[in-house]
Amino acid sequence: MIGEIFNKTNLLFLLDGIKLTLLIAITTIIISLILGTILAVLKNYDKGIISKLANVYIEVFRNTPLLLWILAIRFLVPIKPIYSGILSLSLFTTAIVAEIVRGGLRSVKTGQMEAALSQGFSKLQILIYIILPQAFRNMIPALLSQVTTIIKDTAFLWVVGIEDFTGKGMILMGRFRTSTEVFVMFAFMALTYFMINFIISFVVRASRKSISLA
Repeated sequence: MIGEIFNKTNLLFLLDGIKLTLLIAITTIIISLILGTILAVLKNYDKGIISKLANVYIEVFRNTPLLLWILAIRFLVPIKPIYSGILSLSLFTTAIVAEIVRGGLRSVKTGQMEAALSQGFSKLQILIYIILPQAFRNMIPALLSQVTTIIKDTAFLWVVGIEDFTGKGMILMGRFRTSTEVFVMFAFMALTYFMINFIISFVVRASRKSISLA
């Protein structure tokens, strides 16, 4: 039975799903990190309408379900399914990352800004060369933890027909004849997600130790 479930064709089929899952996750991480950093900086340092708009964006996405945005963007925005998946995950995760980055920014002592200004640095130079490097160092564990969340959240994309790892597994389960085969596939999928996220979690714990010792 195991040989029939995990034959070469099925394994290659599942491998394609894993590749797509990782592609979506990595793309989402990159987009969210860029946009989240911009939002965090605007919310933390701007005192006008832009800061308020950034705060509204963050609160809207933080307080609504991810699945709602996946469904809305998939059926309301005329783009390819994979792009709608990346877009919905990125928009949602950007709000989470923005709060992580904002926490990192607040962990940097304000006196450094004043000292750098007195030395002739512009605010942009201070942000790029002094504040952000320290902030990112402090928030590495939180960001890596968010990476595991993104990988797990990609499983939601199956509901809109995106054939990621979960989608491929569900397709295969639809071809099985017994509940035992379905259970074995579920167990394999859970183990695969566990191994990917366990490795990342191990990196998170190691980074926390290195930061605490530095």
